[in-house]
Amino acid sequence: MIARLTGILAEAGADHGVIDVNGVGYLVQLSGKTLQALGGVGSEVKILTDMQVREDAITLFGFGSTTERDWFRLLTQVQGVGGRLALAILSTLAPDELSRAVASGDKAMVARANGVGPKLALRIVTELKDKAGPALGPVGMATAAPKGGAVNDALSALANLGFRPAEASAAVGAAAEELGEGATLDALVRLALRKASKA
Repeated sequence: MIARLTGILAEAGADHGVIDVNGVGYLVQLSGKTLQALGGVGSEVKILTDMQVREDAITLFGFGSTTERDWFRLLTQVQGVGGRLALAILSTLAPDELSRAVASGDKAMVARANGVGPKLALRIVTELKDKAGPALGPVGMATAAPKGGAVNDALSALANLGFRPAEASAAVGAAAEELGEGATLDALVRLALRKASKA
């Protein structure tokens, strides 16, 4: 199982990238939001991955944060949602937007994604409503304004310090997961910086 890749973005397409890791190019399917966060071809990148093995293919999906990867895994548990459709949803909705849509049962918001009709959108919000909170921890709690505000401010702080969006998102996500719901902005930034320096 390949869980993470660190290397150079050698190629970028509309829905994928090729990451060169010590001379080996990994074709990774990516959401539009993750692709934007990676920077241009030639950038050094670090992404989390999920590998799907089927009879006819082995596919690697990449994510800029643990939150995005966790939502991908939840989405693909819903009947009718494969890996590519899950990425289409995550290209349209950021994880916090998806969390809010599922928590409030907003099927119209989920149906904005390419390939998601009203029936499938209803199935997604219905099946994931009970799973999202306990399974995703901070993602489920992102609907709470104070938490979302602190996380967003921490992301902004790391961006101002020169971290790439994918790096900032991964570090802040890990810090938020460790600190829990009552985390202050100061604590989030300090822990995220420590995690980013170890990465």
